[in-house]
Amino acid sequence: MSTVTTHASLTKVSTEHAPAAIGPYSQAIISPPFVFISGCLGFDPKTGAFVPGGVEEQAVQALKNLKAVVEASGSEVGKVVKTTVFLKDMNDFGAVNKIYEDFFGEHKPARSLVEVARIPRDGLVEVEAIASVA
Repeated sequence: MSTVTTHASLTKVSTEHAPAAIGPYSQAIISPPFVFISGCLGFDPKTGAFVPGGVEEQAVQALKNLKAVVEASGSEVGKVVKTTVFLKDMNDFGAVNKIYEDFFGEHKPARSLVEVARIPRDGLVEVEAIASVA
């Protein structure tokens, strides 16, 4: 078994307002001046299950979960500098893009958006981010 411990310069972020990590990783890690937020899925934080509906409902919930982790880090959505959006089906681009645009409003972080073969637990969308904590 590994004896690796988190370096003192890094801070793990954890909040009950977003689903717990479903693997051996943290919801986010602060490495000043940034926080690196793990991929957020459309899970209901209370049940641990996907919210009912399809890609739109999962996208809304994934972004709510992202916001909860960003805020738990001491940052805010307006300090997100980069996101990566993973889609199960690029045909959902328009619907997810609209939800993303509504979520961020006038703030326009840098972004990559890619179609992937599979998302954990067969999700339809996942969003990760990097935000400033400065």
